[in-house]
Amino acid sequence: MRRARGARGRGGGGRRLMDIRLLEAAPTSEERGAVDACLGPPRSAWDGGARGSMRDRHVAHGGQSMRDRRHRLLPALQALQARVGWISEGGLAYVCERLDVPPADAWGVATFYALLSTTPRAKRVLHVCDDIACKCRGADALIEELERKAGPAHAHAPDADHVRLADDASVWVRSPCLGMCEHGPAALLQQGGLAPSEHQVAALTVDAALEMLAGGTDQVPSVPAAVPRCIGEPRLLERVGKVDPTSFAAYQESGGFVALEKALALGAERVIADVIASGLTGRGGAAFPTGRKWDAVSKQTVKPHYLICNADESEPGTFKDRVLMEQDPFAVIESMTIAGFATGCERGFIYIRGEYPLATERLQYAIDSSRAKGMLGARVMGSGVRFDIEIRRGAGAYICGEETAIFNSIEGFRGEPRNKPPFPAESGLFGCPTVVNNVETLANVPAIVLSGGEAFAKVGGGQSTGTKLFCVSGNVRFPGVVEVPFGTTLREVLDLCGGVAGGRKLQAVLLGGAAGVFVRGDELDLPLTLEGARAANATLGSGVVIAFDDRVDMRAVVLRIAAFFRDESCGQCVPCRVGTVRQEEALHRIAAGRTIGGVRSELALLDEVGVSMKDASICGLGQTAYSAVESAIKRLGLYEDV
Repeated sequence: MRRARGARGRGGGGRRLMDIRLLEAAPTSEERGAVDACLGPPRSAWDGGARGSMRDRHVAHGGQSMRDRRHRLLPALQALQARVGWISEGGLAYVCERLDVPPADAWGVATFYALLSTTPRAKRVLHVCDDIACKCRGADALIEELERKAGPAHAHAPDADHVRLADDASVWVRSPCLGMCEHGPAALLQQGGLAPSEHQVAALTVDAALEMLAGGTDQVPSVPAAVPRCIGEPRLLERVGKVDPTSFAAYQESGGFVALEKALALGAERVIADVIASGLTGRGGAAFPTGRKWDAVSKQTVKPHYLICNADESEPGTFKDRVLMEQDPFAVIESMTIAGFATGCERGFIYIRGEYPLATERLQYAIDSSRAKGMLGARVMGSGVRFDIEIRRGAGAYICGEETAIFNSIEGFRGEPRNKPPFPAESGLFGCPTVVNNVETLANVPAIVLSGGEAFAKVGGGQSTGTKLFCVSGNVRFPGVVEVPFGTTLREVLDLCGGVAGGRKLQAVLLGGAAGVFVRGDELDLPLTLEGARAANATLGSGVVIAFDDRVDMRAVVLRIAAFFRDESCGQCVPCRVGTVRQEEALHRIAAGRTIGGVRSELALLDEVGVSMKDASICGLGQTAYSAVESAIKRLGLYEDV
């Protein structure tokens, strides 16, 4: 069972084992209302409705019609959590009854996601980020003071079977990266109830945290608008900070939906040809050619085809997709519609991080507005093209950023990666051909359609065409998202953000995120291209650039990365499940000076475990869990003087 982040420190003492049979526990009226609001009223007594109907004695829905409702499981659990603050046994039983899912199965799903609590928890929860970017901006000292003044972080439920929680009760919990790295120390406030709410908190202070825990929000620091920085002409951040993201008219006046109109006129084959000619590669880390992916799906004879916009950017230090979704949400909708048209998809999903409430709100508004204006629906822009979009929220699982784990999460199963082949282009969501692109990748599409693939490819070169967004955070003067042409050096990117804050000496840079590598201060002339990074035995990953000055305890940073992978491993394959634990243990022994056989022996063990994870894990999480640790050992020489 995957451990909920910061929510449980032990194996569920006092908890009952789940059964495959329906539970006897009954939902409260509040829980029943939350589930019904999400799933609609029960159709009969067989799925939770009132008993006594003569028709129900002879007719029951079952088979495929019930299995087709399984994909509503995660939204139903999220609805429960949002209403009462946690998922009780009675609430879970009602969801199972409504969807005809065995309780043991639903329990496995509920306990997979860190934002869901299956033990009693207050309706008001403050998630305080303690990840590496926020560490650089004082998160450790803030948490230490918060522990003194508000008590320890919520760890687990009381032992008693029956727990009463006051409506105004509150707790705080530690959290991995919240995707607000440029505003650290960051936090997320969730308030459950009939009208649940969520607030992203920038530059958290102890006083603000205490006020939020007491029920107030007057001193909650607001999130400042993004200030994009660019080298050259911006393509992706062109509207950010300039065009009202909540106005359909403003988007249209800024040239919005012109690319969609042109794509419909060009035809699907020509759009795909242009995307292939552009050389656009995936911006999520894998860098797979986008045009080849689209072409493969468009040629599949099996129908329907699906499109998924992967907006679950959970890599510590990554926040560029959040900025795009919050500040230019209509562009995401237009890009997806073009992609759906080109690849023959009639239905698209945006799978967005659960920690991004503002982006979710703005995307939903953009979807609703676009549908009302005829940009989505049965006749896109009056053509014969059908396409529509639905948002699905993640619930705190890094692994769901993996393209096949997304399928399982949307379908209502644990978000565990699938073995490949078959590849998503042949068998993806619901077993059908599926295109998966992340937000930044899709955001490039309108420019390609408008200017043509060859014109797009003139920026950058080789396998690295176009511009690239980087998320710069840590000890720089002006953290934020930057857009630069491929080929810009790491030094230029740091200079664009004002260099190291306070005139301190740069100690190291984490490039590519927790799954990336550390580079030294004398490697800043590294050209930021796929080829340049590969030649330097590095990776651009999802565009993370975290700078560490000479005051940062780098061994603590490495330990935090190891803890992150141990916590986020889904546990499905042994090399990752065991390897991430052994890796963290060895680093703790070194840090505590209690090595087994000396530091050299521990480093050899780390290398052996790391190679095993890289070679034998089935997905990118296990395959990259040793990358940053390895670079800290071999590139930074972090343990040479231990």
